[in-house]
Amino acid sequence: QVQLVESGGGLVQAGGSLRLSCAGSGLILSNYAMGWFRQAPGKEREFVGAMSWGGISTAYADSVRGRFTISRDNVKNMVYLQMNSLKPEDTATYYCAASRNHRSASTTSGSYDYWGQGTQVTFSS
Repeated sequence: QVQLVESGGGLVQAGGSLRLSCAGSGLILSNYAMGWFRQAPGKEREFVGAMSWGGISTAYADSVRGRFTISRDNVKNMVYLQMNSLKPEDTATYYCAASRNHRSASTTSGSYDYWGQGTQVTFSS
């Protein structure tokens, strides 16, 4: 059974950091392009960042570029989203996704074949 499981969400404060993790089960993540998306309450799901197979190319949303970084650990079959300098507008449920089109760091949700259930990131004042 193919499964992606996110973890690492939680409460954050202004300027804080979190690292989200995405674990693969039933699929080898290094064979896929990987993406992160997020959805805030009342809003549509939006692209955050993506990395092609082998990390050859990456893409980030303008709103997170320079603050968020995607990385892989192929030994652990994990993908990470390091989030720094967090802002209130980063509050959302974050989803990882895997795409068979591994050459492309796609920004489009329709390009992804498998999705996790999400992990919540909440801004705390």
